[in-house]
Amino acid sequence: MNLSHIEHLGIAVKSLEEAIPFWEQMLGLKCYATEEVKEQKVKTAFFKIGQTKIELLESTDPEGPIGKFIEKKGEGIHHLAIAATGLEENLAELAGKGVQLIDKVPRKGAEGLDIAFLHPKSTHGILLELCEDKNA
Repeated sequence: MNLSHIEHLGIAVKSLEEAIPFWEQMLGLKCYATEEVKEQKVKTAFFKIGQTKIELLESTDPEGPIGKFIEKKGEGIHHLAIAATGLEENLAELAGKGVQLIDKVPRKGAEGLDIAFLHPKSTHGILLELCEDKNA
């Protein structure tokens, strides 16, 4: 496995408009980017703390993954993302070790990253996202 650092922590929120001011006004962080990822039915907002990012996720469709998450569990931590090199090879290695993959091949995520999720059943309850920045 070629993992380097925690890329970001994904937090599901009902409204970016309501959540962003907390991070900016109460914690003094700056939202440096917002983006809609239509394929995942989500709008995102990013903050940076040191080398790690916080990604706020607002659903654009109640049937999307974030919409379903909020309906079932409410707002809160959705996933932990780890930076990886050689994402396809890492997924093949994990599958060979019996890890249940949500994504058998990488797909496009926010900020132009290639991403793939591992099922919480194989990761002791954590939705784990592997991210690769092929432009770095």
